[in-house]
Amino acid sequence: MIVVTFALAAESSAFIRLLKGIKRDGAILRGTLEKRTPEVCVLHTGVGASKCEERVGNFLRDEKPQLLIASGFCGGTSDQLHPGDLVIADNASEPTLSAKARATLLNAMIGKIHSADRIIDPAADRYAIGREHGAIAVDMETATIARLCAAASIPMLALRVVSDSPATPFPAPPNVLFDIEKQRTDFSQLLSYIARNPTSAIRLAEFSRQIVIAKTKLAAALASIIAAL
Repeated sequence: MIVVTFALAAESSAFIRLLKGIKRDGAILRGTLEKRTPEVCVLHTGVGASKCEERVGNFLRDEKPQLLIASGFCGGTSDQLHPGDLVIADNASEPTLSAKARATLLNAMIGKIHSADRIIDPAADRYAIGREHGAIAVDMETATIARLCAAASIPMLALRVVSDSPATPFPAPPNVLFDIEKQRTDFSQLLSYIARNPTSAIRLAEFSRQIVIAKTKLAAALASIIAAL
């Protein structure tokens, strides 16, 4: 069994559409890509280290996958990364899996992903993280997943896709786009923000299109990686 983690269903939907024979086991989805590929288990970790620790920790206490792919969105820390760019995190990936991913995804960016304790915005903070941590991208869960996999002796590959960057920032403040405490978007707050900032509706629509492209590209990359393993 191969486990693929995403923070949210909004990140995993394109990949799940590729799976066949899907079975639901609570919040976990199981299926296969092709007849000869291993069973694939999709696990949603939630956003942030605390929720991720709880969900992944509970899962790994009951299951022993042959490997885990930590996937989903990440934010670029420089103007060189753009939405839809794939990132292989060398600092959180088992070397053999990283090498296979590099050989399969020739256009992927290779570098460090830094896991932050909050959604990072604005651009100045992104640039600072890139400088201070030598990171090309930032997320909130990869470090936690890597630690849990190491403790359970499970090989891990960290493969993410860029959803935003300093050059293509969030279309609204992070707390408006997502409430970490509630683990969802507060749509009343979002609609209130749009009402106060009408032009943000255009930015939000463009961001939505950008997200669809990113998660579709990530789904194809994951399918290629799993087929190559």
